[in-house]
Amino acid sequence: MSEVRCLRVAVRTLCDFTAREGDLDHRFTPAPSAEEGIAGHAEVARRRGEGYEREVALSSVVEGLAVGGRADGYDPTANCLEEVKTHRGSLERMAENQRALHWAQAKAYGALLSAERGLDEITLALVYLDITSGRETRLEQRFKATKLAVFLSSLCRRYRAWAEQEAAHREWRDAALRGLAFPHPDFRPGQRDLAEGVYKAAATGRCLLTQAPTGIGKTLGTLFPLLTAMPRHDLDRLAFLTMKTPGRALALEALRQLGAGDEEAETGTGQGAGAQAGASERLPLRVLELTAREKACEYPGRACHAEACPLAAGFYDRLPAARQAAVARGWLDREALRRVAGEHGICPYYLGQELARWCDVVVGDVNHWFDANGLLHGLAKANRWRVGLLVDEAHNLVGRARGMYSAELDQRRLARLRRSAPPALSRPLGRLARQWQALVKETGLSESGEKGRPAYRVLDGLPAAMVGVLQGAASAITDYLGEHPEGASPELQELLFEALAFTRLAETFGDHSLCDLARHGRGHAVLGLRNLVPADFLAPRFLAARGAVLFSATLAPPGYHRDLLGLPADCVWQSVAAPFAAEQLEVRLRTDISTRLRDREASVAPIVAELAGQISRRPGNYLAFFSSFAYLERVRAAFAEAHPAIPVWTQVRGMGEPERDAFLARFRPGGVGIGFAVLGGAFAEGVDLPGERLIGAFIATLGLPPFDDFNEALKARLQARFGCGDDYAYRVPGLIKVVQAAGRVIRGPEDRGVVVLMDDRFARPEVCTRLPEWWRLPGTPGATGGPIDTTRP
Repeated sequence: MSEVRCLRVAVRTLCDFTAREGDLDHRFTPAPSAEEGIAGHAEVARRRGEGYEREVALSSVVEGLAVGGRADGYDPTANCLEEVKTHRGSLERMAENQRALHWAQAKAYGALLSAERGLDEITLALVYLDITSGRETRLEQRFKATKLAVFLSSLCRRYRAWAEQEAAHREWRDAALRGLAFPHPDFRPGQRDLAEGVYKAAATGRCLLTQAPTGIGKTLGTLFPLLTAMPRHDLDRLAFLTMKTPGRALALEALRQLGAGDEEAETGTGQGAGAQAGASERLPLRVLELTAREKACEYPGRACHAEACPLAAGFYDRLPAARQAAVARGWLDREALRRVAGEHGICPYYLGQELARWCDVVVGDVNHWFDANGLLHGLAKANRWRVGLLVDEAHNLVGRARGMYSAELDQRRLARLRRSAPPALSRPLGRLARQWQALVKETGLSESGEKGRPAYRVLDGLPAAMVGVLQGAASAITDYLGEHPEGASPELQELLFEALAFTRLAETFGDHSLCDLARHGRGHAVLGLRNLVPADFLAPRFLAARGAVLFSATLAPPGYHRDLLGLPADCVWQSVAAPFAAEQLEVRLRTDISTRLRDREASVAPIVAELAGQISRRPGNYLAFFSSFAYLERVRAAFAEAHPAIPVWTQVRGMGEPERDAFLARFRPGGVGIGFAVLGGAFAEGVDLPGERLIGAFIATLGLPPFDDFNEALKARLQARFGCGDDYAYRVPGLIKVVQAAGRVIRGPEDRGVVVLMDDRFARPEVCTRLPEWWRLPGTPGATGGPIDTTRP
C-alpha cells in the first residue's frame, strides 16, 4: 500500500469538507450541548429493540483514503442504518444545506456498511430527537449499495488532493521542527530548566505544573520545547491557551522569534532580533489566533445568516478558496485572518473556526479547551488528535473555570421581558414569574441586607420547582423562536441563554457547586448556581490532552491547583529558581498596621506617611495596591490632601482599554508619582513596567477574599473535600494576588526596587513562609502564629 493510500479521514470530517455548500445560517436555533447530544443518542438506542447495533465501527479504503467512523445505529432485522441528530425547536427552520450534510453523512456510513456486510441495498434514516419533548422525527430513503459507493467515491476524490497536501505539510513541518534551534545564543537563567521540564512532560504524556519567575522568558521557554517535541512524540496540534489578550500577543511574538510568521511581517526585536533570516527560511508552521466573535465580527448587531449579513451569503461556496489561501499563508493572526476573509468575502470569525481544524498551533483563550463547548477540545475528540497544551498564567484558571461552570438567573430580566413578550409566551413566563415569587417567599429573605448590601442565603440544594418551570419556559421560548425567528429580540435571547445555561448545569449539580439567592430589592433577586470545585469538569479535559503544561509565577502551593483543577495523579511539580538576587528587591514589613475592615480608618494616616516617606527617600514611580476601591479612594484623598505636590493617578471602576493605557503611560522613566490600584485588578498582574518606569509597590492588604456567607460556604465545602478550607478559600488566593502585584517591580536582571507589605499578618509564619524564597524578609519581632483570623476582615 502506498503512502498516499494510508491517508486517513473520518466520515464527519470528509462530509464537512466536501458536502457543505450555500449560505452560513446561524439563525437563532439554540443547539443542544455535547452532553445533551450524547444523552440523546443513548435515549434513541435505548428505545430500539433487541438486536439493535449501537455505535457501529466502520472503515474501508476508498480512492486511496482510509475512511472510518462510527454509525449511530443499525437494525439488521429492518436493514436500516440510522444517523441520529438532536435538536431544539421546529425542524422546518433547519437550513436545506444542513439537512443535505446530514444525508451525506448517512450515505457515507451506508456505503461503508454495505461494502463490509455485502448488502445490495439498505434503508437510511435520519432520526431527529427533540431533546426537550423527547419526540422523534424520522426521514427514510432506500438506496442501492452501488449508488452509495459511487457517492462515497466522489467525496473521497474531492478530498484526496487536500489530504495529500496535508500529509506533505505534516512531513515538511515535522522535518523543520526536528531541526528547530533556540533563537538565541543561550538560554536565560532558569529558562533551560523550564524548557527541559516541558519537553519531559510532552515526552512522557504527563501534566506539568511549573512555577517560574517573571523575567526568564516563560513563553519562549515553553513553546520551544513543545514544538521540538511535536515530531519526536507524534503530536498533532499545539494549543497555547491564555487568560487575557496580552498573553496571546506574547505567544505570537515568541512564535515569530522561532521562525514562524508572515512574509509581510517584521522579524521581531529585543530578544527575538535576528531570529529569522528571511521569508525563505520561515518555519513551515501554520499558526492561528482565535478571537472572540464580538471582536472578529465585521457587522456587529446583525444576525449570522444571508438575509442579514453579506459575509454569510454563499459562505460555504467561497470557503474552499479562502481555506486554501489561508493555509498557504500559514501565519493567521487576527489581522491576517481578517485580510484573507475580506479577500474572499466571507466571515472572519467562522473562517477561523474552520481553520482550527488545519492549523498546527492555535493561540487563544482557555475557554477553547476547558469550556463545556470548547472548540479545540471538541475537534481533538472528534479527530483523535494528540494535543499538547500550554496554559499561561495558570494561577487564574481556578477562577476562570469556576465562571465557565456557573450560571445566574435575574428576576428583573424576566419582569422587563414580560412587558413586551409575545402573547404566545405569556403563560410560561407567567408561571416562571410566580415561581420566582414563591422562591423568594420560601427563603424569607428581606428586600435588602445590612449596610445596603443585598440579602443573601446559600440554599440547601437546587430549587427543583424553579428548575422544572425554567425548563418549560426555555422549551416554550425555543419553540416560539423556531416558528418566529424574526421575534428573536435581544431580551428574549438573553433570558433563553440564562435558562439554558442554568438548566444544563442543574443536570450535573453536585458537591462541586452550590446554589444561592441574593435579593437586591423588591422584584430584584438573583438565583445563582456557582461552581466551587472545577476539578470535576476539568479532569477529563486534562486527560484528553497528550500532555499539558500549566505555568505561572504564582502556582504554590501545588496541592491547591492539583486539587481544584483536577490535575492527574501523576502530575509533576516544578519550581524554577528565580534569576534575581535578594539585593535587587528591598522588602519591608509594616506589621504595626492593620488593614482589617474595622481598623481601616486608623490605618490611613500611617499608610500615607509610609508612601510619602518612601517617595522622599527614593523619588520615582510607585504602585499602591488596596483591597477595594473604597479603601483606595480613602487613602488617595488623604494622601493628595497631605502631599499635593506629589502626582497621583487612580484606577477607577470599568476602565476601558484607552483609560488603562493612559494609566500605564504615566509610568515614564525619570517620572515621580504613585498610581493607586486595586489588588487583583487590571494593574496587579500582566503589566510590564521595566527599569525606572516602576521602582516600587505598596501593598496595603493581605488580599483575603471577604468574610461572608458565600466564602464561608466555600470554605466549608473545601474543608470537607480536601481538608484545607481556610487555606483554599482565603489564604492561598490572597497571597497569589499579593505576589503577583509585587512581581510588577523586578522584571529583569538590572532592575532594583522596593516592596512594602503593610499588615501585621504578613509577619505570621504561615504567611511569610509562602512568599517567594528569593525575597529577603526582615526580622519580624512580635510576630504571632496560629491561623489567620478570617472573622476580622
